[in-house]
Amino acid sequence: MQDEQEHVRRDDKESLRAAENDVSLVTDMKVHGDLMAKLFRGFGDTSRLRVLACLRDGPLTVGTIVDRTRLTQSNVSMHLACLADCGLVTRERRGRFADYTLADKRVVKLLDQAEELLLEIDRRIEVCPRYEEPSGATRSPRRRRVRR
Repeated sequence: MQDEQEHVRRDDKESLRAAENDVSLVTDMKVHGDLMAKLFRGFGDTSRLRVLACLRDGPLTVGTIVDRTRLTQSNVSMHLACLADCGLVTRERRGRFADYTLADKRVVKLLDQAEELLLEIDRRIEVCPRYEEPSGATRSPRRRRVRR
């Protein structure tokens, strides 16, 4: 009888430990999931993706990125600052200029894998109503102010 009670207590302790681990795992998954979502928001902007695509082959200056993406200089600079703050891009000063490069070659790998996945599911993504901009939130191109 005592052995049976001891076995039940041991099972209760193990169940409690497993439950504590489950709670810890859920907390870790939420924190990790939040960070993962934040990382993918960095990739979720068309302009940032264009900038990252330019940097795939090596370091470039802001001017070269502007020429290749047809984005404004201020827009490219803003996106490069965002990508640098997040650790996806690094900057190396070269006199008056700076070269920007991908901070980690896994960024290229991630972009390549996304393209491979899109080859298989692009049509489904394209028609997915859940990925559309909310009504009224469609973005119109910004107009440049003309100084007088």
